[in-house]
Amino acid sequence: MISYKTKEEIEILKLNGDLVSRTLAEVGKNIVPGITTLELDKIAETFIRDNGAEPAFLGYGGFPYTLCISVNDVIVHGFASEYRLKEGDIISVDCGTRLKGYYGDSAYTFTVGNVSDETAKLLKVTKESLFRGIEKAVAGNRVGDISSAVQQHVEKNGFTVVREMVGHGIGRNLHESPEVPNYGNRGSGKKLADGMVICIEPMVNAGSRSVVLHDDGWTLSTADGKNSAHFELMVAIDGNTPKVLSTFGYIENINI
Repeated sequence: MISYKTKEEIEILKLNGDLVSRTLAEVGKNIVPGITTLELDKIAETFIRDNGAEPAFLGYGGFPYTLCISVNDVIVHGFASEYRLKEGDIISVDCGTRLKGYYGDSAYTFTVGNVSDETAKLLKVTKESLFRGIEKAVAGNRVGDISSAVQQHVEKNGFTVVREMVGHGIGRNLHESPEVPNYGNRGSGKKLADGMVICIEPMVNAGSRSVVLHDDGWTLSTADGKNSAHFELMVAIDGNTPKVLSTFGYIENINI
């Protein structure tokens, strides 16, 4: 069952989108060689609570941390740890908030110092594919139009789309209908209509799309050990123009 949001509900979701975006920027400011991923997790938790919200992921389904922190070949749902970041790493940070009874959810893949040209291309193409998908998030289109746009851009650049994890609706629950895969056919899937709010989140591997689930039951990594990237934004369906509720602006202003 899809939950259609009122304009007032979308404004609360936008508050969450703004907070989760600022939290990612706060984490990003501290991503340097030598810091542990556990330290980054604590920075995020403190920032979210200081802004009057709750970390949405902490305790969700038993997940033990504020952030999903996924380094290099980890795709999603990585655990914070005593691992110290080093030059050349990439780190996907997925963050959620709960404020005024609604959720926010966004992700960004950061570089640690300088990375290889191939890794830089992986991040660039993954983020581009997200925005290709967002362009299709308009009333009257279908979920498959988003999915196809993401997949086509990724695959024409020589990378692969993870199929085991998908985007999703969001609102009073962190994960709602509809699912938003990053692969599929144009004209297929649920029809998009005003009031739907979805998270579009390409997860893209440098090598094979095959994945491995770790013994912790959460962490998902590439089967071939090659890097993976992940970007996510919240989008409200609003006529012919997608209304993006979270932003990478805070992050990317830091890096200018």
